[in-house]
Amino acid sequence: MKELTFGTLIAVFEEMYGPWLFWAMVLVAAMITLAFIFVLIRDRSIEGRYLARAELTAPIGAIAAILFVQYITNSGFADIGGPIDVIVVLMIGVAGAGGLTFLAYVAQAFMRQPGNNRN
Repeated sequence: MKELTFGTLIAVFEEMYGPWLFWAMVLVAAMITLAFIFVLIRDRSIEGRYLARAELTAPIGAIAAILFVQYITNSGFADIGGPIDVIVVLMIGVAGAGGLTFLAYVAQAFMRQPGNNRN
């Protein structure tokens, strides 16, 4: 492989997770992102208390994402061989942390009581 393209990455991810799981994860990520954008437009700002609470879920999301990928790929921490493996594991953790933080923020914003509007 002489160059890394977007199509190559899609093919690798489909091979790793299977096409159904991969595209389901893409769909869920897109839905969470759209919900976050909706909340930002609706509230016209980021609510600090929601964000602070949502950030507490980041370590859980990071650990869950790393363990999920290791389960799917049938590997473990002993299989981490070089610097690129460590970078990939860290990137997976960051993605999981960010994803769960977004989800927790959106969930709090949607569960807000109608009388608690700041307008």
